[in-house]
Amino acid sequence: MSSLLKGIGNSLSVRKYYDSWSAGYDQTLHQWNYKAPKQSVKILTKFVKKKPKYLLDLACGTGLFAEKLLKEYPNCICDGSDISSKIMNISKHKKIYRKLFKSNFEKKIAVKSKYNIVSLIGAMTYCKDHQKLFENVSSYLVNKGLFIFTHRVDLWEKFDFDTIIRNNSHFQLLFKSRPLNYLPKNKDFTSKIKIRIVLLAK
Repeated sequence: MSSLLKGIGNSLSVRKYYDSWSAGYDQTLHQWNYKAPKQSVKILTKFVKKKPKYLLDLACGTGLFAEKLLKEYPNCICDGSDISSKIMNISKHKKIYRKLFKSNFEKKIAVKSKYNIVSLIGAMTYCKDHQKLFENVSSYLVNKGLFIFTHRVDLWEKFDFDTIIRNNSHFQLLFKSRPLNYLPKNKDFTSKIKIRIVLLAK
Protein backbone atom coordinates (compact mmCIF):
# COMPACT_ATOMS: atom_id res chain seq x y z
CA MET A 1 0.00 0.00 0.00
CA SER A 2 3.03 2.30 -0.17
CA SER A 3 1.82 3.78 -3.49
CA LEU A 4 -1.51 4.65 -1.89
CA LEU A 5 0.19 6.28 1.07
CA LYS A 6 2.74 8.15 -1.03
CA GLY A 7 0.20 9.58 -3.47
CA ILE A 8 1.67 11.54 -6.37
CA GLY A 9 3.45 9.37 -8.92
CA ASN A 10 3.71 8.95 -12.67
CA SER A 11 0.57 7.88 -14.50
CA LEU A 12 2.01 4.52 -15.58
CA SER A 13 2.79 3.45 -12.02
CA VAL A 14 -0.64 4.63 -10.83
CA ARG A 15 -2.37 2.67 -13.62
CA LYS A 16 -0.42 -0.50 -12.85
CA TYR A 17 -1.12 -0.13 -9.15
CA TYR A 18 -4.88 0.09 -9.63
CA ASP A 19 -4.91 -2.61 -12.32
CA SER A 20 -3.31 -4.98 -9.83
CA TRP A 21 -5.74 -3.98 -7.08
CA SER A 22 -8.93 -4.07 -9.16
CA ALA A 23 -10.21 -7.55 -8.28
CA GLY A 24 -10.27 -6.90 -4.53
CA TYR A 25 -10.82 -3.14 -4.60
CA ASP A 26 -14.38 -2.91 -3.26
CA GLN A 27 -13.87 -5.57 -0.61
CA THR A 28 -10.63 -4.01 0.64
CA LEU A 29 -12.09 -0.52 0.91
CA HIS A 30 -15.06 -1.92 2.81
CA GLN A 31 -12.67 -3.61 5.23
CA TRP A 32 -10.82 -0.32 5.70
CA ASN A 33 -14.11 1.45 6.54
CA TYR A 34 -13.90 3.84 3.56
CA LYS A 35 -16.86 6.21 3.75
CA ALA A 36 -15.86 9.17 1.56
CA PRO A 37 -18.37 8.41 -1.25
CA LYS A 38 -21.31 8.24 1.15
CA GLN A 39 -20.14 11.32 3.09
CA SER A 40 -19.64 13.29 -0.13
CA VAL A 41 -23.14 12.53 -1.39
CA LYS A 42 -24.58 13.56 1.97
CA ILE A 43 -22.87 16.95 1.64
CA LEU A 44 -24.06 17.34 -1.95
CA THR A 45 -27.69 16.86 -0.94
CA LYS A 46 -27.43 19.89 1.33
CA PHE A 47 -26.40 22.16 -1.54
CA VAL A 48 -28.13 20.74 -4.62
CA LYS A 49 -31.35 22.67 -5.19
CA LYS A 50 -32.50 20.89 -8.35
CA LYS A 51 -32.06 17.19 -8.97
CA PRO A 52 -28.88 16.82 -11.04
CA LYS A 53 -29.32 15.42 -14.53
CA TYR A 54 -25.71 14.64 -15.40
CA LEU A 55 -22.61 13.60 -13.43
CA LEU A 56 -19.03 13.19 -14.62
CA ASP A 57 -17.19 10.98 -12.13
CA LEU A 58 -13.43 11.48 -12.59
CA ALA A 59 -11.13 8.69 -11.38
CA CYS A 60 -14.36 6.75 -10.93
CA GLY A 61 -12.77 3.45 -9.95
CA THR A 62 -15.44 0.80 -9.49
CA GLY A 63 -18.18 3.40 -9.22
CA LEU A 64 -18.52 3.69 -5.44
CA PHE A 65 -19.42 7.40 -5.53
CA ALA A 66 -21.86 7.09 -8.43
CA GLU A 67 -23.59 4.18 -6.71
CA LYS A 68 -24.23 6.33 -3.63
CA LEU A 69 -25.32 9.31 -5.74
CA LEU A 70 -27.85 7.22 -7.66
CA LYS A 71 -29.51 6.18 -4.41
CA GLU A 72 -30.34 9.85 -3.83
CA TYR A 73 -30.87 10.84 -7.47
CA PRO A 74 -31.86 7.66 -9.36
CA ASN A 75 -32.55 9.51 -12.62
CA CYS A 76 -29.13 11.15 -12.82
CA ILE A 77 -27.14 10.06 -15.89
CA CYS A 78 -23.57 9.22 -14.92
CA ASP A 79 -20.43 9.12 -17.03
CA GLY A 80 -17.09 8.05 -15.60
CA SER A 81 -13.39 8.10 -16.39
CA ASP A 82 -10.44 6.23 -14.96
CA ILE A 83 -6.84 5.47 -15.83
CA SER A 84 -7.25 1.74 -15.12
CA SER A 85 -9.06 -0.41 -17.70
CA LYS A 86 -9.30 -3.32 -15.27
CA ILE A 87 -10.98 -1.28 -12.58
CA MET A 88 -13.36 0.27 -15.14
CA ASN A 89 -14.37 -3.22 -16.26
CA ILE A 90 -15.81 -3.74 -12.79
CA SER A 91 -17.79 -0.50 -12.92
CA LYS A 92 -18.95 -1.42 -16.44
CA HIS A 93 -20.49 -4.64 -15.15
CA LYS A 94 -22.33 -2.68 -12.46
CA LYS A 95 -24.16 -0.79 -15.25
CA ILE A 96 -24.16 2.54 -13.44
CA TYR A 97 -22.42 4.61 -16.14
CA ARG A 98 -23.73 5.65 -19.53
CA LYS A 99 -20.20 6.17 -20.86
CA LEU A 100 -16.74 5.33 -19.59
CA PHE A 101 -13.60 7.18 -20.71
CA LYS A 102 -10.17 5.63 -20.23
CA SER A 103 -8.26 8.73 -19.19
CA ASN A 104 -5.93 10.25 -16.65
CA PHE A 105 -8.19 12.72 -14.83
CA GLU A 106 -5.57 15.46 -15.25
CA LYS A 107 -5.92 15.35 -19.02
CA LYS A 108 -8.86 17.08 -20.67
CA ILE A 109 -11.65 14.78 -21.81
CA ALA A 110 -13.48 15.52 -25.06
CA VAL A 111 -17.02 15.56 -23.66
CA LYS A 112 -19.96 16.26 -25.94
CA SER A 113 -22.25 17.85 -23.37
CA LYS A 114 -22.05 19.66 -20.03
CA TYR A 115 -22.57 18.20 -16.57
CA ASN A 116 -24.29 19.47 -13.43
CA ILE A 117 -21.74 17.83 -11.15
CA VAL A 118 -18.15 16.70 -11.54
CA SER A 119 -16.68 14.51 -8.81
CA LEU A 120 -13.14 13.50 -7.91
CA ILE A 121 -13.35 11.31 -4.82
CA GLY A 122 -10.16 9.81 -3.45
CA ALA A 123 -7.80 10.84 -6.25
CA MET A 124 -6.72 14.47 -5.73
CA THR A 125 -3.66 12.91 -4.09
CA TYR A 126 -2.33 12.16 -7.58
CA CYS A 127 -2.84 15.65 -9.05
CA LYS A 128 0.29 17.54 -10.13
CA ASP A 129 -1.27 20.70 -11.64
CA HIS A 130 -4.28 21.82 -9.63
CA GLN A 131 -5.00 25.00 -11.58
CA LYS A 132 -5.07 23.08 -14.86
CA LEU A 133 -7.42 20.57 -13.28
CA PHE A 134 -9.76 23.36 -12.17
CA GLU A 135 -9.71 24.78 -15.69
CA ASN A 136 -10.58 21.41 -17.23
CA VAL A 137 -13.32 20.65 -14.71
CA SER A 138 -14.87 24.08 -15.26
CA SER A 139 -15.10 23.33 -18.99
CA TYR A 140 -17.15 20.19 -18.26
CA LEU A 141 -19.72 22.00 -16.11
CA VAL A 142 -22.85 23.99 -16.80
CA ASN A 143 -23.01 27.49 -15.36
CA LYS A 144 -23.26 27.23 -11.56
CA GLY A 145 -22.29 23.55 -11.79
CA LEU A 146 -20.64 21.87 -8.81
CA PHE A 147 -17.24 20.25 -8.35
CA ILE A 148 -16.95 17.96 -5.35
CA PHE A 149 -13.68 16.34 -4.33
CA THR A 150 -11.77 14.92 -1.39
CA HIS A 151 -8.19 15.68 -0.44
CA ARG A 152 -5.89 14.41 2.26
CA VAL A 153 -5.29 16.90 5.07
CA ASP A 154 -1.54 16.22 5.19
CA LEU A 155 -1.20 17.10 1.48
CA TRP A 156 -3.65 19.99 1.87
CA GLU A 157 -1.29 21.55 4.37
CA LYS A 158 1.86 20.63 2.45
CA PHE A 159 0.68 22.40 -0.72
CA ASP A 160 -1.29 25.17 1.05
CA PHE A 161 -4.52 24.14 -0.63
CA ASP A 162 -6.50 27.03 0.84
CA THR A 163 -4.35 29.37 -1.24
CA ILE A 164 -4.68 27.15 -4.32
CA ILE A 165 -8.47 27.41 -4.07
CA ARG A 166 -8.41 31.16 -3.45
CA ASN A 167 -6.14 31.72 -6.45
CA ASN A 168 -8.21 29.74 -8.94
CA SER A 169 -10.31 31.79 -11.37
CA HIS A 170 -12.98 29.20 -12.13
CA PHE A 171 -14.68 28.31 -8.84
CA GLN A 172 -15.94 29.69 -5.57
CA LEU A 173 -15.71 27.71 -2.36
CA LEU A 174 -19.10 26.56 -1.06
CA PHE A 175 -18.06 24.09 1.60
CA LYS A 176 -14.96 22.61 3.23
CA SER A 177 -15.43 19.85 5.77
CA ARG A 178 -13.58 19.37 9.01
CA PRO A 179 -10.89 16.65 8.89
CA LEU A 180 -12.55 13.23 8.53
CA ASN A 181 -11.18 9.72 8.83
CA TYR A 182 -10.05 8.37 5.47
CA LEU A 183 -9.10 4.69 5.81
CA PRO A 184 -9.23 4.18 9.58
CA LYS A 185 -8.81 0.40 9.45
CA ASN A 186 -5.81 0.50 7.12
CA LYS A 187 -2.68 0.00 9.20
CA ASP A 188 -0.74 2.69 7.28
CA PHE A 189 -3.50 5.29 7.60
CA THR A 190 -5.41 4.50 10.83
CA SER A 191 -6.83 7.76 12.21
CA LYS A 192 -3.61 9.68 11.51
CA ILE A 193 -4.35 10.51 7.87
CA LYS A 194 -7.59 12.36 7.34
CA ILE A 195 -9.40 13.99 4.43
CA ARG A 196 -11.50 17.04 3.74
CA ILE A 197 -14.53 17.00 1.47
CA VAL A 198 -14.71 20.16 -0.62
CA LEU A 199 -17.51 21.58 -2.74
CA LEU A 200 -16.85 24.31 -5.31
CA ALA A 201 -19.33 26.17 -7.51
CA LYS A 202 -18.59 27.42 -11.01
